[in-house]
Amino acid sequence: MSERLDRTRIPRHIGIIMDGNGRWAEARGFERTVGHAAGEQSIFDTIDDCLELGVEWLTVYAFSTENWNRSAEEVDFLMAFNENLLVRHRDAVAEKGVQLHFIGLSEDPRVPERVVERMAESERLSAQNTGMHVVFAFNYGGRAEIAEAARAIAEEVAAGSLEASSVGAAEIAERLYLPGMPDPELIIRTSGEQRLSNFLLWQSAYSELVFTPVLWPDFDREALIDCLVEYQGRHRRFGGVMSAEDAPGKQGKDS
Repeated sequence: MSERLDRTRIPRHIGIIMDGNGRWAEARGFERTVGHAAGEQSIFDTIDDCLELGVEWLTVYAFSTENWNRSAEEVDFLMAFNENLLVRHRDAVAEKGVQLHFIGLSEDPRVPERVVERMAESERLSAQNTGMHVVFAFNYGGRAEIAEAARAIAEEVAAGSLEASSVGAAEIAERLYLPGMPDPELIIRTSGEQRLSNFLLWQSAYSELVFTPVLWPDFDREALIDCLVEYQGRHRRFGGVMSAEDAPGKQGKDS
């Protein structure tokens, strides 16, 4: 894919905050919704690129719990857009061996029932696939996810099925939306903004963060490679101290 990449050090899990659709459209004199439509191809091109690289998990931020604060017109468009996106691309993605997942507040009454049904349908139809896992964070917020896990633990403690003294990080992780999902080694945010915006807050404790100025509709294979090259130039110490042997370029395959 690129001579700049070390194919033995591809992250197992990449998270992407797809940002900049609105600014891409406004810079061209279009409505913001045009930018969301323009970013559609970037999603599926990135899935193909990650498949080719051997990435095992890809999580994309499709709609956040804060996005409800946008105009009613834009929210309505995003609901219909995400539904149509599944209808038009689900089968093609599943045929590539991809297993689809959705995390977020699916029982939120503001989410149209037909969208919830499409998501459940997509998960069911791709459940037997053994290739890359693609996770759509839809109506998702990291704080809400942690709060729901805490609520579940509180209910179990109150019911007597769990001892409060035994609750630790592992017990919280087991009650997140998708417990089997590994933590992302790399989180990419497009458009130049430098924050997580409530994305995978628990899971990103030791993720490498790469911020690219590229707006999401312009995010392509070369932009992905640039982010991966930057990631591979770092050393993941997890609170430890780097030795000369552990300097960037001397590590083995990330896991």
